Amino acid sequence: MASRTSAAATRFAGIRHQLESLAPAPGAAAWIYEFLLFGFKQAWACLFGALILGLLLATHLFYPDGAALARYDFLTIAALLIQLGMIVFRLETLDEARVILAFHVVGTVMELFKTAAGSWIYPEASLLRIGGVPLFSGFMYAAVGSYIARIWRIFDFRFTHYPPAWTTFVLAAAIYVNFFAHHYLPDMRWLLFALLAALHLRTRIYFTVWRAERWMPFLLAAFLAAMFIWFAENIATFSRAWTYPDQEKVWQMVSITKLGAWYLLMYISFVLVAAVHKAQAQVQPHQQAA
Repeated sequence: MASRTSAAATRFAGIRHQLESLAPAPGAAAWIYEFLLFGFKQAWACLFGALILGLLLATHLFYPDGAALARYDFLTIAALLIQLGMIVFRLETLDEARVILAFHVVGTVMELFKTAAGSWIYPEASLLRIGGVPLFSGFMYAAVGSYIARIWRIFDFRFTHYPPAWTTFVLAAAIYVNFFAHHYLPDMRWLLFALLAALHLRTRIYFTVWRAERWMPFLLAAFLAAMFIWFAENIATFSRAWTYPDQEKVWQMVSITKLGAWYLLMYISFVLVAAVHKAQAQVQPHQQAA
């Protein structure tokens, strides 16, 4: 498979193939092993994001007050070094690095607008910033792109009933524009949710954890990923990486309404990664069985 070929360029490939070659006894042992392997692969796909999130929490708890290097600047430099290290040590492919760069740009543009509009703030001082946005913020968006790109490869994604590519690009562009336009025009997110559901109601993601191929409705997979990111956002705001207006004095959990925003952002992320992986080329193997 194409994804396995590209995976050979990473250090994870050897470990992955060794684990997949094991043969637990059929029955409960095999089910438990597949579940654990699923968790291991998910954790590996989350590596970049987990390291960034760990840095946010660790620096919040332990970064020295009055340090010569501002905490936000340290986070920017550390995130850049993590990204370079993952490429140098072959922990990710160059295609994945390009996806991450695209997300960094897309995310930073959104951050500049949203902070200017007062949607959230970065409460600490720093030098490595553009306007009110420290440069490490782009890496948090990049972590989402990194996860999707890596999990796509690791689980050998295939699709059925995948809509024409142009329709996904138009919807993703409309979602991105609405993130800006709703500050001045009526919020169209409910219409966007409806269009997303109509477009992907029949879409299935097929993935391989171990030996058998599994599938999940696309809309459910996107929701679960958005929920995971919402939990991560709570950790990030607790570490004061950024704060929403209602968190400035006392931290509280991020509003559950943000889950919808993450769901829509996940779709933009998915479409960008799909453009790299050419999702439609991977539909045919399952269309006959669908």
